[in-house]
This record gives sequence, structure tokens and C-alpha cells, in this order.
Amino acid sequence: MTQALIPNHGDDAGHALRGNITCVMAVLFFAAGFPAAEILLENWGPISLITVRCMLACLLLVPIWLWVDGWRRVAQAPWLRGLGIGALGFGTGTIILLVVQDWTDPVTAVLVAATMPVSAVALEVLLDARRLTRNFLIGLALVLLGGLLATGADLRQGQYGSGLLFGLLASMLFAWGSRQTVKGLPEISTIGQTTITLIGAMMFCLATYDVFLVFGLPGTHAAPLDLTGWSMLFIYAWGAMAISQIFWIFGVARMGVGIASFHLNAAPFYVMLILVVMGGAWEWQRVFGAAILGLGVILAQRRRPVPLPGR
Repeated sequence: MTQALIPNHGDDAGHALRGNITCVMAVLFFAAGFPAAEILLENWGPISLITVRCMLACLLLVPIWLWVDGWRRVAQAPWLRGLGIGALGFGTGTIILLVVQDWTDPVTAVLVAATMPVSAVALEVLLDARRLTRNFLIGLALVLLGGLLATGADLRQGQYGSGLLFGLLASMLFAWGSRQTVKGLPEISTIGQTTITLIGAMMFCLATYDVFLVFGLPGTHAAPLDLTGWSMLFIYAWGAMAISQIFWIFGVARMGVGIASFHLNAAPFYVMLILVVMGGAWEWQRVFGAAILGLGVILAQRRRPVPLPGR
């Protein structure tokens, strides 16, 4: 899998194609977690579910990391730096987003998720000196519009107070964590970057879970699982987190967090496709939104042709 995702830097078109396919795969696996989570949350609290999800994801990734890189390289990895990035970027971001969902409503949470490209692009402008071309800005606008249409949400029903501001903070933390995983841990492999940061997220979620238990806060309950429940849990933890995160870090490394985040807005469309396979309804608004989003992704990556000498 690793070799298939390594781009040929001599071929810009092939490099872009491989990077975009990687991001699509990441979001497709990520989207599979939404139907699974909906089933699990009928009997599980969100804090206990996200904690077990992180634990199972790490349980899968750690042996793979040891097998790919060997125990010496794992032992020599920048553990403090990696755990810090994971705890702040992914652990804190996840918990804040859960709190936002509890404070506000699903529409506000959807809006926060759909505006993550703005946070990612802002980080690239501030930290990576990204130039905002006309094509890129038009593409960003199309991605935001398409993403909102793909959610199928009625924005008039949202609550736009302090909850939205905290949600935007979560979005910024996710974007920062994704960028920093690639930029801040260059000495280890992609599987190492993915694993070490998810271990940091897991540790933060475990600490949060313990605090919730001590103070008797809601969200820590759980229930025994049948065969269907275990299947949904493994889809949620291994497919929608562990495997998705590997593809995601590959995509961020090759496309940058800005363009990679554009693909996240297609998650509601992929969720619809999964539900259609399971007997759900086809929704043309989501299809139309995904088409607009796809056009925006293409346009944002389009560069103006370089004029030939003498012209």
C-alpha cells in the first residue's frame, strides 16, 4: 500500500492524481463510521465510545508500526512531541466537538465540520506562506457551498453563538494536528506519524473519561455488544479511524492540509452512498453538492499555464 501511494515527483499530474485518490480513500473510510456510530450511540455514551474507539485503533496500529519500522525505530521515535501533537490536535479537538454537539444541535456541528477547509487554508497562509490565487479562492468557495449542500442541513435551524465559536476552535485544532503530524514529525514514517499521534489522542480521551467518571458527568455509560454491535465498533475504530487516518496523513503529506481538507466536505455524500447500499434513499441535493465540491477541488488545484518565451 505504501509504494502505491508514493508519488512520482517528475509527473505533477500523476502526483496530484495519487494525492487526491488517497484523500478520497481517507474520507470514504471516515464516512463509514457515521452509520456505525449512530447505531452504537443508542446504548453508549459519546465519551466512552470515543475512548474505546481510540484504544482499538491503537491496538491495530501499534503492531503494524512495529512490523513495518522495527522496535528500535519505534523506541527512538520522538514520543513526547508525537504524543503532544496527538493530544492537542486530535484528542482535544474531538472532545471539544463532542461538547459542541451537546451544547448546540446537529446543524451547528455539521456547519463546523463543513468549514474546516477555512481553518486549514488559514493555517497554510499563516505558517506555510500559501499564495491565494483566484482559482484557489473560487475553488474554496465552491467547496464550502458544495459541502453545505451535501450535508442536507437547513442552516436556518442552527444556533450561532458561543457553541459555534468553540466548534471552530475544534476545527482549527484538527487542521493544526493534521499539518503538525506531517511537518513536526518528519523523521518517522507515515505509519509512525499516524500511530504516535493517535496514541496521544487516546491518552487524552482516557484522561477525559476518568475525569467524567470521577465527577459523575454524563456520557460514560456503555452496554454489552452483540455480533452486530462488535461489527459496528470495529468499523468505527479500525476502518473509520485507524485505516482512514493512515490514508489521511498520506494525503496531507502530498497535497497539503488545505487541499486535503477540501475532500472532508464530501463525507456526507459518501455516507449517503453507504446508506443507499443499506436500503436508504437517494438524495439529489447531496449529489448536486458533491458535484459542486468536486469542481471546487479541481479548480483550486488548477495552475495558470506558464507562457512560452517571447509571448
